[in-house]
Formats: sequence, C-alpha cells, structure tokens
Amino acid sequence: MRKDFSRLPGENIITRLLRCWDNGASSLELEGREAKQLGSLSREGGIDKAIGKKAQALSLWRRLLSSSVRERYPFSKDVVCRPGKWTTMERGIQYQRELAVREMVYYDPDNAQLPTDPDEVQCTRPMWQKFVRSAPSSYANSLAVIDWKSEEAPTVDEVPGRLWQDEDSLSSSLVSAVEKLSQDVRQLKEDISYSPPAQTHISAVQA
Repeated sequence: MRKDFSRLPGENIITRLLRCWDNGASSLELEGREAKQLGSLSREGGIDKAIGKKAQALSLWRRLLSSSVRERYPFSKDVVCRPGKWTTMERGIQYQRELAVREMVYYDPDNAQLPTDPDEVQCTRPMWQKFVRSAPSSYANSLAVIDWKSEEAPTVDEVPGRLWQDEDSLSSSLVSAVEKLSQDVRQLKEDISYSPPAQTHISAVQA
C-alpha cells in the first residue's frame, strides 16, 4: 500500500495526489490512528503529521486533500501544478486532471454537492486558460479559439470529447474552404484554357 501512495523523489505534490486517486485512495477508509501508522508518505513532515489528525474514519483521499495538503498550504497560490509544456494531447488531458485536483484541495470537505472525483470537476475558465498556456505551439492556436460559456463548461472527463468535437468541426471547415478554393482555381484554369485568343488589329501600312 505504501508503494501506491508514497510520493516519488522529485514528484510534484499535485501529480502525486492524482496518482493516489488513480490508485484507489478514495476507497480506503482509515481512522486517525491507522493513518498515522502509514508513516511518511509525502516526504513533507507537515503533511504527514496532519494526515492522522482527525480520529474518525475518513477516506485516505479526503485526508490527503483537506487534512494534510490544505493544512500545509493554506493559500492556493502556494500549490503549483507541474510546470512546463505538455507534448501530447494525452499528457495535456493529464495536466487538466491535475488542475482539477488543485481545485479540490481548497474545496469545503463538508459540502456534499461538490465532486470528490477529479474527473467530475468543472473545467473553469481559469483552468482552461492555464491549459491553453501550457500547450505546445502546434496545439495552442487551435485551442485558443475553443471556448464555452461558464454555465456550459464541461467537466474534466468531458473535455477530451469537446476537444475532438471542436477539432473535427475546425477540420471540416478547413476542408470545405480548401475544396472551394480548389474548385475556384480549376474553374479559373478552364476559363483561361477555353478563352479564344484576343483579336489583334494590325493596320497595314502600304508603301
């Protein structure tokens, strides 16, 4: 179990939290004394100390989010997601999930209406802007034109579908434009080919 939830050397704290979620931290219920017995999981004393503070049975996921990371970092500006550019769409979606986890760290843990699953977090405009800014140049221009109203913002697990949908739409429009341009060029060539030669009137100068 420690292998699944221990922070790897040099691992970003948010990346580690997402890995814990993917490894089933939400399904592991622990009382405070049991959580303390896990020892050092995060490689940060403040976080590991706080994880066993609450005596009642709570999921390891909830303990990791609100009971440890948020207590260690009370201000969201102090928690950053993995820096740098992502290079594939798959890695980009993973980064989007990390942004969702960062949002969840500062959720009210007693608000039952808020999602406990990172993939069910709504992709807010600030999250989307960070996602676009982290995109490589080959994706950035296309992503920048994709937008949605706040009330229609997709959840994180809906983002890939929206991306492919918008990509298909943009591609279809581009194909149509290219086909129309090709038709115009062909028509222009045909007009040039079948046009009779211009009549040239030469006045003969008789000696």
